Amino acid sequence: MVPATLLLIAVTTIGWTGWKQYDDSRVDGAAREALATGQQYAVILTSIDFGHIDRDFAAIDDGATGSFKQTYAASAPRIRPLLVQAQSVSKGRVLSASVQSAARRRVVLMMFVDAEITNATTPQPRMDRSRVLMTMENVDGRWLASAVEIL
Repeated sequence: MVPATLLLIAVTTIGWTGWKQYDDSRVDGAAREALATGQQYAVILTSIDFGHIDRDFAAIDDGATGSFKQTYAASAPRIRPLLVQAQSVSKGRVLSASVQSAARRRVVLMMFVDAEITNATTPQPRMDRSRVLMTMENVDGRWLASAVEIL
């Protein structure tokens, strides 16, 4: 009886350990994918040129989901004419990025982002430095930003 119980415990432990490693590897993979996509999206968010603003705004919208997508859609029509009138150009760059928390379908990122900004009244570039907390969600196999917070 004791050998059978020990065998059952050993098999259960091995099975649980194998499942846990498999699940951990899936979470690690999700974190890597979301981090790469989030960094690309941060550049899209911070790189806007009045000369092709419709294309830039469409790219921002394409990478968003949920409440962030709704908030962006509501604010874009008010921001667009201001950027065009000022002839604004912003070029974003991610300096550093890390995963704050990760699950298979939701990953929270912290990024340090610089944006070099010029406009008609300020032709000399001005650097805008931001810390960005971004929540990425996997929607139908695509990582999309569901929340973006400038800290």
